[in-house]
Amino acid sequence: MTNDIKLFANLCIKQEILSTAYCKELGHTLSADAELLDFAQAILEDGHEEDFEQIQELLHQAEQMVIDGKIAGSNPFRNKEPIVIEQDSRPKIKLPSKKAASTPTEPEPQPHAPSAQKEEKPAEHVINVNEVYPTWIDPSRLKDLNEDTAQQALIALLLVAAHEGASDLHICAGSRIFVRHQRAIVYQSKSIVTPEIARLLNLSILSDEQTTYFNKHQDYDFALPFNSGQRFRVNLMQHKEGIAGTYRIVPAQAPTLEELGFTNADRLKQLLAFHNGLILVTGPVGSGKTTTLAALVDSLNQTREDHIITVEEPIEVIQESKLCQITQRGVGPHTQTYKRALKGALRQDPDIIVIGEMRDLETIEMAISASETGHLVIATMHTSDAATTLNRLLDVFPPAQQSQIRSMVAESLRGIICQRLLPNNSGGLSLASELLLQNLAVSALIREGKTQALANVMETGRGVGMVQMDYSVIELWESGAISDEVALSNLRNRMLRKHILDHQSAQTEPAQ
Repeated sequence: MTNDIKLFANLCIKQEILSTAYCKELGHTLSADAELLDFAQAILEDGHEEDFEQIQELLHQAEQMVIDGKIAGSNPFRNKEPIVIEQDSRPKIKLPSKKAASTPTEPEPQPHAPSAQKEEKPAEHVINVNEVYPTWIDPSRLKDLNEDTAQQALIALLLVAAHEGASDLHICAGSRIFVRHQRAIVYQSKSIVTPEIARLLNLSILSDEQTTYFNKHQDYDFALPFNSGQRFRVNLMQHKEGIAGTYRIVPAQAPTLEELGFTNADRLKQLLAFHNGLILVTGPVGSGKTTTLAALVDSLNQTREDHIITVEEPIEVIQESKLCQITQRGVGPHTQTYKRALKGALRQDPDIIVIGEMRDLETIEMAISASETGHLVIATMHTSDAATTLNRLLDVFPPAQQSQIRSMVAESLRGIICQRLLPNNSGGLSLASELLLQNLAVSALIREGKTQALANVMETGRGVGMVQMDYSVIELWESGAISDEVALSNLRNRMLRKHILDHQSAQTEPAQ
């Protein structure tokens, strides 16, 4: 044992936490280069969790005694942060230096061959994290960051933000550090992040190839995976104050539709039984479309035996093959564009094609064509309701193609899922969703370009499972999940708004 381990063991023996025989036996099981934290962690893992607080306190005592020179030998704590161990509920990570991420055993990704059409993005750079638990980095200490500690600070900020339930972490030059929690902005520092600190933090987790790409393009979207399984979707950009980084926390695994709050989950699963056609998942930014898409893929993965190809920018939720064979491709490291990936997918024997986002004419055209050629296509769009989705889907095509495209969509569309996340009365978020299903009336309206009449068709289609957003919102209000104000701000139906206002008036009328 090293001197610091012996000191700590003696303190534990004096406090009657451990016996002398136990300490000797544990010392023999550890490697010769084991550190004090390894010894302490082994004690906790060996069934002494109830002594956690005492063990933490004794670690601090041992540290202080070494610093004060009360034992002989070198000081293992010199120039190090205080040792902190946490219970198993906290995220386990190892905080490597920037150089440690490029060891010979884990080589840096090699640059892709240059393309005459479009420069490919660098491959994913996996961050190695194990064994040590971070605590919140005190933002006031960020002014002392250097290249060796910047990555450690960023990893700690990311994992604790994820642990505390935030959806995004923002590190922006000229602004305070903040997270988005339950759709609200929560500041984590009092001081402004300087351009120098913003650059150190945001670039600390990039490989050399990724850094070169960002410096050239000044914008970069990529996935940041940790070897522990945690993933983040990252956007880096250059603005007038310096570099800004937005880190979206990605679920470690796909939730179920029921867990997301879909009260009509069984009806959504019936949509997944089709072997061809187009299913769209839509909603505003931050409404959980990607998570719903992952839940749909996971449901397919457990109920069908097919080949699923996903194309995303970047890959967010990792899907392991279960009953289905899943192939995930990221735009940038694995393919140049959505169009190229979809064109290739048609030659790769897929049954189901999943598209992370349909944002341009080429992608939409390929998706509609694939849905007509015997494939089930599931994709997302940034739209607020079913009528707006169809208008966006169809209006990107030139007038000469409108008639043909409307006919194709009328035949291939299976359903549109629109969703919003509304602040609820419990301090969290509740899901409101709209569901449009294909039937003869819907197909006729699409062919004739009369999408403004969809509301009436959906009203009459409630018996077969169609749901309008207004009725989903009013259901949340009637159950007491959301407030009057939230409901009114998300309702367009005048009768439903009047119902809430009448209820408010009745509540405020003085008793007779």
